[in-house]
Amino acid sequence: MNTFISYIILGLSLSAPIGPVNAAQLDKGIKHGFLHAWLVGLGAMAADVIYMLFIYLGLAHFLHTPFMKTFLWAFGFFVLVYTGIESLLQINKGHATRTTKEESTGKSFISGFLLALSNPLNILFWLGIYGSILAQTVESYGMRYVFIYSLGIFMGIFLWDIIMAAIASTLYKYGSGQIIKLISALAGVSLIGFGFYFGYQAFKALFL
Repeated sequence: MNTFISYIILGLSLSAPIGPVNAAQLDKGIKHGFLHAWLVGLGAMAADVIYMLFIYLGLAHFLHTPFMKTFLWAFGFFVLVYTGIESLLQINKGHATRTTKEESTGKSFISGFLLALSNPLNILFWLGIYGSILAQTVESYGMRYVFIYSLGIFMGIFLWDIIMAAIASTLYKYGSGQIIKLISALAGVSLIGFGFYFGYQAFKALFL
């Protein structure tokens, strides 16, 4: 049980650093409330499951090919820059405040899914950290514990998604218009910044 709890804490600590998904959760949550922020996180978890299965099934080498790495850097650039610009444009249009205009919950889920799927740093996590955890678990405990400890990591990620959604929904309910606009602007700039970093990596892979 102690080992399982440590894997939950690992999932929490790996999710905590601010990245594209956390920025998107804050942005969605302050505009549309808890459910939308949480669905962004669930969408990202769905992408995590795909990468986990790739590694579990021994297909990690496919993600290491130059074509796939370049494609994912470029895809991440377009997804993040588009999402960030969309967020900033909503501020200019006066929509970066709590709103009763209902957005599709499916759009929030897909947004999180694409952000995580197109994030090469996410892939590096699953290849590096999860790959080593998988190897260590198999060596120490056998295959029957792999699913249990993987579930612990996902429980930690799931808990962090709830925490982020709660923070965002609190701002949605009680934050002033100016604070909401400021956070939305920071989230948008953060997404664009990550996007240009990914774009630079794609450029290096193609031309340098």
